[in-house]
This record gives sequence, structure tokens and C-alpha cells, in this order.
Amino acid sequence: YNRSSICQRVTLYQHSREIRFDTQCDWHERNALLKTGFELEIRSNHATYDIQFGNLQRPTHSNTSWDYAQFEVCAHKWADLSEGNYGVTLINDCKYGWDIKDSKMRLTLIKTSFYPDEHADQGGHLFSYALFPHGLSWKEAGADRKAYEFNYPFYTREKCQDKEGVLPESFSAAGTDSKNVVLETIKMAEDGNGWIFRVYECMQFREQVKFYFGKVPVRVAECNLMEEELAVIKTEGSGFSCEMTPYEIKTFKILFEEEKKI
Repeated sequence: YNRSSICQRVTLYQHSREIRFDTQCDWHERNALLKTGFELEIRSNHATYDIQFGNLQRPTHSNTSWDYAQFEVCAHKWADLSEGNYGVTLINDCKYGWDIKDSKMRLTLIKTSFYPDEHADQGGHLFSYALFPHGLSWKEAGADRKAYEFNYPFYTREKCQDKEGVLPESFSAAGTDSKNVVLETIKMAEDGNGWIFRVYECMQFREQVKFYFGKVPVRVAECNLMEEELAVIKTEGSGFSCEMTPYEIKTFKILFEEEKKI
């Protein structure tokens, strides 16, 4: 296209509805906006967009001046357009400008403006996105989980033969019994005493959730973002339970047996 080139690999999978687009661009246009777009056979008054620690809905029509002004929506890993029993989720790994009007779903890929950077988006680009048709709603189809799998694929490494120790057949550092609670972050506590686990509810559900770990916790406390403890939580075997409310974010500070300080 003019002075630019686009090379795209489209992948279909035997056991998945996902259609993947891996794209490599050498872009040298000015004052141009590159989008990908899909004309869908879907009628819906609103689309759902992924944001950090949750999601939101925006209208797909332009009935008012406010609707017309929302010509693009800022979102993260996915956006979804669904009817009552069918929908399509568009997943991406690094683009954040979405445009869904009527039955057309579009995602901004490259924006070559002069301000504030006159060389914006010039040169090489490598990005991927995927179209994921599904039955029923995005919640029942697990679109949020699908987007996490797309953005954070499994990595494998050959076992080092010169290292001591035995690896188990399987191991999970942490998990939950809920499909709608996301374990977003695991990090060492800033004071060096224990680990921080940050979770959130992503489907607007309210339920009692069981958390479990690969090691037995000896102390669990809910804390704030500054890692200041708010309340101690009773442990149950290798985990604990607590209530999660719609779109709630919780942070836990957990101490395991071998890390317990005297």
C-alpha cells in the first residue's frame, strides 16, 4: 500500500472457533489511520469492552450527540458484540482503540499523526488479533479467559539435567474454584515477608470463592494497595474462602510455612 507493506498470516484451528491474524507491517504513511474491520450479522444496541479489572458497555448507535462523540472507545484485551444466543469477540495483544457501530466491529492498528510525535508509528510493527465467534453470551463463552490465553500463552522449557531436585507431575502455584474470578497478580510483599495476591471479579457476579495454593498458607490477611493489613482471614487446609462482589478487587498478603518469621 503506497510506500508501506503489510504481511499477514491467517490461522484456522481444527478444534477452536478462533481465527488468528498475525501481522507484520513496515509503515511509512502520514496522516493515515490503519484499522481492521469485520462486518458481522449481529444486532445489538451495545458492545462490551475489556478494561483493567473489569469491563464496560457502550452503545453501538448514534442516537444522540453524546453517542456520536464516542466514535472510539479505549479498551484492553477484547471487545464483544453479542445477541441473545450468539456473539463475536475480537481479541488483541497490544491495541487499545475500538470502534463498534451497528454491526461493524473495528480496531485501530496504526495511527500516524504529526502531533505530539511527528514520527509516530513509522517503521516496523508486529501485532496479533483474533476473531472468536461463540454461542450465548461472552460470559458463558469464557471470552475473558480466551483473551488471557491469547495474551499470555504457555511457555515451555526443557528440564535442566544438572539441577538437583525432583519436579512433580503437575503443580499450580495458586487458583480458584470460580470461572469469573481472575488471579491477576502474584508478587513478593514489599516488606519481604510473604506474598501478595491480587484478584478481581470480572462477570458482575456475587459468590463465595475458594482460593487454593501449591503450598499450605499459615497466615492470610486482606490488605489495601499499600499492602497494609486490614483483616486476618481464617485458612482452610491449603487455601481459604471469601465473598467476592461484582467487579470487586481484593488484595491478599499470604505467608507460607517455610517463610514464617520468628
